[in-house]
Amino acid sequence: MALTLDRLRNDIADVLGEPVDDLPDDENLLDYGLDSVRLMALAGRWREAHGADIAVADLAENPSVTAWATALGIPAP
Repeated sequence: MALTLDRLRNDIADVLGEPVDDLPDDENLLDYGLDSVRLMALAGRWREAHGADIAVADLAENPSVTAWATALGIPAP
């Protein structure tokens, strides 16, 4: 199953404990409580559920919804 932008947003919101509508696409998710444990949880979730080939270091480089969508091959918002 392919990872969609909606699933990406929902997974991020779930891991951060934020309402999905409160997460902006282009802001740094560190400001929303993203830490290394949550980052690893997201990468693992996306690898396991969707077969995403993404390294934690790639996600950490630019932690935003838009950047992650691009890195995962999802059309950016």
